[in-house]
Amino acid sequence: MLHKFELRKPDGRVWIQYSREAFPRDFGPSEDGLMRPASWTPPHLRWNAMRGEFVSISASRQDRPFLPPKEYCPLCPSTAAADGSRLASEVPSTGRPYDWAVFENMFPGLSQADRQHTGRCEVVLYSPRHESTLAQESLAQIEGLIAVWQDRCTEIAKDPQIEVIFPFENKGTEIGVTLHHPHGQIYAFNHVPPFLASEYAMAEKHHAEHGECLVCRIARDEISNAQRVVFETGSVVAFIPFAARYPYEVHITTKEHRPLIQQLTPAERRELALTLKIVLMKYDKLFGFPMPYIMAHHQARARHTDCPDYHWHIELYPPYRTAQKLKYLAGVESGTGFFINDTFPEEKAAELRKISIDEGSF
Repeated sequence: MLHKFELRKPDGRVWIQYSREAFPRDFGPSEDGLMRPASWTPPHLRWNAMRGEFVSISASRQDRPFLPPKEYCPLCPSTAAADGSRLASEVPSTGRPYDWAVFENMFPGLSQADRQHTGRCEVVLYSPRHESTLAQESLAQIEGLIAVWQDRCTEIAKDPQIEVIFPFENKGTEIGVTLHHPHGQIYAFNHVPPFLASEYAMAEKHHAEHGECLVCRIARDEISNAQRVVFETGSVVAFIPFAARYPYEVHITTKEHRPLIQQLTPAERRELALTLKIVLMKYDKLFGFPMPYIMAHHQARARHTDCPDYHWHIELYPPYRTAQKLKYLAGVESGTGFFINDTFPEEKAAELRKISIDEGSF
């Protein structure tokens, strides 16, 4: 069971601290942490008429932290500098480390502060351990993180103006990460962004023609074929998709139909934690260094708990195609959206399958 403590900082942003143990009655901050600068301006959306999609204009993001000195992490509790001053942190000084935490992004791409109410952006702290990664965390820590994702998606969905809730993680400098503390984000959109709009349309078409969920059908076919399955439990499967765009792209989903992540059962949450850990450990062992990646959660529209045609799943996009070569999105991919994969998904899945992970070690 997760225990939750919530406070509102003086700049209006919310901090939510999660713990395995109940908080004492007198629990509270002695220091509120970093505050949003007075010069900040909220982002707004502009319509790209040529592409039929929105672009967020968030000029204050130019001021966000970029690869700060190694001794300073704004996602760790405030510490003393060599000269005796305090190194400011996003983490309020409560005298008790968080197990997991969530706070509103200081420099968001979407915001409720603008008159448009473009959405919401939250940062999710996976662990208080600065040098860790999701792959290195315990199964209990990952399972707790999944519960945090579920809790935040449930709470954010109560806002009727939110259309889509998108948890994700950027890991590694190759992806453009500027802070290396283990963390991800949640973007909540007031509209359906283009990639999801395309997936929803295809899923609705498939359901109209075949009377089944497209993601369920894909997962069932991958399990039956088995060539591209990377790891499987009783309720969760991880596989490289038939038309993978990246050489080591892995998708993870439940075998039962679950439109939204908050609908995963406790058993599915445990098995998802195991699957995520094993897949990420395989990535790290693949070339002998921590694999950067994008982790994207795709799920049905907010509040669509009875959606029959779309199904929550994770998509992992690692940028490496060999130990020395990155998969760049150059002219064709960036200019047209047409991807060229230099590998056979079946061969890459076999490579990942062969990497042995000792489950008894965690």
